[in-house]
Amino acid sequence: MSVIPPQVIHFFEHQHFVIVSTLDKDGFPHSSCKGIVRIEKDRVYLLDLYQGKTFNHLQKNTHLSLTAVDEHRFRGYTLKGEGRIVQLTPSRKELLKAWERVISQRLTHRLLKNIQGERGHPAHPEVLLPSPKYLIEVKIKEIVDLKPKHIE
Repeated sequence: MSVIPPQVIHFFEHQHFVIVSTLDKDGFPHSSCKGIVRIEKDRVYLLDLYQGKTFNHLQKNTHLSLTAVDEHRFRGYTLKGEGRIVQLTPSRKELLKAWERVISQRLTHRLLKNIQGERGHPAHPEVLLPSPKYLIEVKIKEIVDLKPKHIE
């Protein structure tokens, strides 16, 4: 297991989503966007609402990666690890509350951009999202800094 350094945690906490890559039955990568619910020192909790391909792939192969980039700052990271499905039972209320905070922040961010005149989605899609039944818990094994070494 790898401990996530504070600067990497800070970077991921300021991303609106990450690209999650899993492997399909033929070993090909499948990528999808997921929201981060919470980050701890050695694990990340992701929102997954639809029990689709990512969910199915994790049933067969737990290896995955999370990637986020900040194009403006020319910075990014990939976190490699193993994922597992975590049911949102009443004993995991803190994770459900964390998800509610994430959705509220996303709605606020979208509203502020709309007020500033930036055109986006005409509705607020976050309001239409189903309530989560589970999260993906990722135990981080490796951290890859995507910034080219010659750029500081």
